Amino acid sequence: MSSVVARALTAAQALRKSVQQIRFRPPVAFVYNPLDYAWDAHQRYIELFATAPRRVVFLGMNPGPFGMMQTGVPFGEIAAVRDWMGINIPISPPRRTHPKRPVEGFQCARSEVSGRRLWGLFAERFGGANRFFAEHFVVNYCPLAFLDEGGRNLTPDKFPAAETGKLFAACDVHLRDVVAALEPEWIVGVGEFAAQRAAAVLPSSQTKVGKVLHPSPASPAANRDWAGTAVRQLQALGIWR
Repeated sequence: MSSVVARALTAAQALRKSVQQIRFRPPVAFVYNPLDYAWDAHQRYIELFATAPRRVVFLGMNPGPFGMMQTGVPFGEIAAVRDWMGINIPISPPRRTHPKRPVEGFQCARSEVSGRRLWGLFAERFGGANRFFAEHFVVNYCPLAFLDEGGRNLTPDKFPAAETGKLFAACDVHLRDVVAALEPEWIVGVGEFAAQRAAAVLPSSQTKVGKVLHPSPASPAANRDWAGTAVRQLQALGIWR
């Protein structure tokens, strides 16, 4: 195991433990921690693709219900993780789940649109996963997924400040640890929230912070050629040619 992998795994294990202790008020009714129940898949992702420093780290916000919540991999669209990355590990669901949002692991038939767009772009541009991961890595700022009583997905960018202190403190430590391990030239926030957190956490770092449009289907702009927009944004930053 390389020292980079070891440091990335240690950082993820520390984050898993620290966020597990945090309690959230309504409307949060269910909290899923894929770093816990899907740890084996997440560990495999790090072992395969965080083997050395990476020039660019893409930073997402938190797991989606049909992505990392199912696979343990950021933006973890099933087909991308299973077929492109070669990760297919049994996932044991957490003890408490919402009946509308079961954890079915790689048997989940739903598609994570954001993940399909993100990994689809990388696959189209680089071909094999190893070519993409030779210079890039993808990580989420927050490892937790949140649901309300009705099973609706909640995102931490909408939480009141009084609710995010402990959570963001733990996530900030992890982001600093990831940067220390992977030594990226760039952190690219996938969406405004991730870019803002990176800028706040790394204000005096040598790591540069950029941003691309989030690929969520809830964004009208993302539904108009998200891949083309993201490529142009990365080219404008000088990250891609």
